[in-house]
Amino acid sequence: MMDLMTALFLGMIHGITPDEHTWPITFSYAIGSYSTKGGMRAGFYFSAAFTAQRAIVSQLAYFALAGFLMKPGEETIIYFLVGLVMALYGYYVLNRGKSFRFLPWVERLLPAVSDNGKPIPVNLALLHGFVAGWGIGAMATILYTVIAPTMPTPWLGFMPGFLYGAGSTIMQVIIGAAFGRWMEQRNLGDKAKAFIGRYVAGNTLLYGGILFVFIAIIAFWLPGLMDWGIATGVHIHNLDTINVALLLVIVIMAGIGGSSIWRALLKVKEKGAS
Repeated sequence: MMDLMTALFLGMIHGITPDEHTWPITFSYAIGSYSTKGGMRAGFYFSAAFTAQRAIVSQLAYFALAGFLMKPGEETIIYFLVGLVMALYGYYVLNRGKSFRFLPWVERLLPAVSDNGKPIPVNLALLHGFVAGWGIGAMATILYTVIAPTMPTPWLGFMPGFLYGAGSTIMQVIIGAAFGRWMEQRNLGDKAKAFIGRYVAGNTLLYGGILFVFIAIIAFWLPGLMDWGIATGVHIHNLDTINVALLLVIVIMAGIGGSSIWRALLKVKEKGAS
């Protein structure tokens, strides 16, 4: 029982602290939904798929079949895939789903993006969550190598991963709701909010995804990049070290996301004045 409670607690810590695989994506979809309920839905969709992935790998870890995830370079591959999915959907959102000429078959797989004031679809967050879940950090390593193997029966092998994902879901729903509520409370009309949501979400996903892919390409040539870090002295997970992951969160959310919000608000004011 204590092991399962630990898995849930680790998941909650993972969900509430800045994480490069979760916060930028939840932020993008929550802002794009421009409502508290939409933000909660974005956080839930992402984390639900993340939870399913964690439960699957936890079961594999019970049977000692998850070792392939611990190999050097695995995290680099996840960075590349996460970035690719982000960039493709970001491009699609910015172009209102009308321009995907270089990969026409991809458009048929993506949800329709409306240009009539509706929020961007958040169901693709399911794919983001499942792909991002394959990344292995310190907490996932504890989950797979320490907690999962201690389950008393194979029928419970999935439970540590499931509870870890459940803990992350609780926090991501709260975070998504906060981002969505911030947009909801702006003194703007629905069309203006929809424009800002689509503009911010699209830019954050597109350029954040390109940054992920760029980092992955560099890491293929410089494997030590992913291990680089400077201790901060702050004893909080994901804040204890200045590393590539933390810098990605800051650049994508504060840099790309923040500047996109500022530019979108200026565009809305210009349209209102014209």
